Amino acid sequence: MADQADFETSAGNGGETHQHVAKAGSHGGEGHLTTNQGLRISDNQNQLKAGARGPVLLEDFVLREKIFHFDHERIPERIVHARGSAAHGFFEAYESLADITRADLFQRAGERTPVFTRFSTVAGGAGSVDTPRDVRGFAVKFYTKEGNWDLVGNNIPVFFIQDAIKFPDLIHAAKMEADRGYPQAATAHDTFWDFVGLMPESTHMIMWAMSDRTIPRTLRTIQGFGIHTFRFVNAEGRSTFVKFHWKPKQGLASTCWDEAVKIAGADPDFQRRDLFEAIDRGDYPEWELGIQAFDQKFADSLPYDVLDATKIIPEELLPVRPIGRMVLDRWPDNFFAETEQVAYCPANIVPGIDFSNDPLLQGRLFSYLDTQLKRLGSTNFHQIPINQPKQCPVMNFQRDGHMQMLQPKGRANYEPNSLAAAGETAGPRECPHTGFTSFAGRAESDEQGDKLRIRPESFADHYSQARLFFRSLDPAEQAHLASALVFELSKVGLEHVRTRVLSNLVNVDPDLARRVADGLAMPLPEASPVAAPILDLDPSPALRIIRGALDLKTLEGRSVGILIADGSDGKAVDDLTSAIGDAGGRPVIVAPKVGGAKMADGSILKADGQLAGMPSVLFDAIAVILSDEGCRSLLEEAAAVQFVMDAFVHLKAIGHSKEAQPLLDKAGVRADEGVLEIGKSFLDAAGTRHWDREPKVRTLA
Repeated sequence: MADQADFETSAGNGGETHQHVAKAGSHGGEGHLTTNQGLRISDNQNQLKAGARGPVLLEDFVLREKIFHFDHERIPERIVHARGSAAHGFFEAYESLADITRADLFQRAGERTPVFTRFSTVAGGAGSVDTPRDVRGFAVKFYTKEGNWDLVGNNIPVFFIQDAIKFPDLIHAAKMEADRGYPQAATAHDTFWDFVGLMPESTHMIMWAMSDRTIPRTLRTIQGFGIHTFRFVNAEGRSTFVKFHWKPKQGLASTCWDEAVKIAGADPDFQRRDLFEAIDRGDYPEWELGIQAFDQKFADSLPYDVLDATKIIPEELLPVRPIGRMVLDRWPDNFFAETEQVAYCPANIVPGIDFSNDPLLQGRLFSYLDTQLKRLGSTNFHQIPINQPKQCPVMNFQRDGHMQMLQPKGRANYEPNSLAAAGETAGPRECPHTGFTSFAGRAESDEQGDKLRIRPESFADHYSQARLFFRSLDPAEQAHLASALVFELSKVGLEHVRTRVLSNLVNVDPDLARRVADGLAMPLPEASPVAAPILDLDPSPALRIIRGALDLKTLEGRSVGILIADGSDGKAVDDLTSAIGDAGGRPVIVAPKVGGAKMADGSILKADGQLAGMPSVLFDAIAVILSDEGCRSLLEEAAAVQFVMDAFVHLKAIGHSKEAQPLLDKAGVRADEGVLEIGKSFLDAAGTRHWDREPKVRTLA
């Protein structure tokens, strides 16, 4: 019948068939509103009452079902990585890697594998903002032909701790303080710095966490890392150690701290919105996946342990080999069903990929599965569509349980069985030849040894790589890192905690410690004791954001806010928007009123947003095209002055018409290579920040 709700079938795990509603809702006049049992609803506006003004009747099962479901719409949020955004896409292999791995997705050049990738902040709750100073999670679920592989990492290649047994302590210390319930999504408080000050192994991660890496511009401009050392295993059983790297094709970009704070106020969802809008307009985010591949001999040659998650292998020492690309091209159809219910687990691997004995990784392998049971409420969470394998069947004898969605048929629910001899279905069987087998080699140490609660001596150096990271940064980044430490430690009320952290910083770099101590107006303490000699490792320029390899000077994928007012030159605006678009950028028209402004020729140019609601912190560069009259009107508009002032102090390019000069003057803008009249030179300048300006606009540690 034409008025019936449409249904379609889809294959579930194990080839079972289930139904779901393909069209629903009354907004478009399609189908009938029903209860969850399929009963059509005649009135969705009023409760069932005993008379027009009488009490509501208990028999109103429509009300009961609706309120019951609403009351249970929320599931427990993730303990960490609660604030997340995700998208669908694909991974495309560049070449066959059959020489080092049997994993099917790496066997054929050009083969595409569906992925679902989730980015997240670590410390904040699901309702926190997008732009705190925080590590970003970077988790990719590959739906391969051999099952799901989850590469669950961060935008930083190291971690705070070496052993997973300390993870609950780390997160308890970093989260809101237990007695007062704040601060949210921030580590600038006593308990966090007390913990890391007592854990020297955290020092390297602190360098990264206080660097510009933790205040990224967008989710499209972050790197991703697998953090741990994994294994590739080929068809002959030969193992190769690998470390995974995601490099953004859009380049690596961060914000200024002041800018990140203001973005949080102007648009708490800035990075989520940016990712959604980029995909929506076809500007698909893309990353290149690379590996650092090495053998045991190379690992033994390093002055640190590759199983230590607080260490990196510099790219200059072992270059990253590009092996494929990931493109995100589709936003989830339903945020809750996909982004919230997706369950990543480092233990989800496929033949050809295996683990190392990294003690942090080993703990994660145990932890994640238990987490999904608590969060999603059922051992059958893998049957949720976003978690189901897409390119291979699921066949086993696991049965029943809470929220079982499938209906396995037949008597066989155990193995082995001989029911096939009676003509019945016997079910699936193990496959020694094609099934997953763990790497059979010796442990990554010379001797397996006794089982001990101990860390190897090779894990004892906590400062050499922290020193390497700091000394590899551009001077501007070093200043940002020092200033971040001053800011965070200024929020620490316990003086002995600040002193302890300063003692640790002396081991990293005495000048850094001195700058932070000066910023806190505290005496510089003696260096804290060390358990291993501190090495002066060669700097790694690959670790830089500013003036680094991924600091792309381009407008592609970036936005330019164009401030107009009544009397602006419409042709100049049109020429600029066209030029920005031709350069791959996105022009955004901003006016005092959302309806737009009347141009000099009398035409109305519609605005993309209102000045008060679209501050310059939302853009990568700005242009100000005003008439004399329009400029005079904006001189009395605080939002306009702030629009230009913020762009200047956030080191962005500012293009302007001659008539806009008084507004620039009032905002304290001084001419430099990034402040110039609109033309081709402005487009060149708009593709980057102008770091040489920074000492003129703010005091840094």
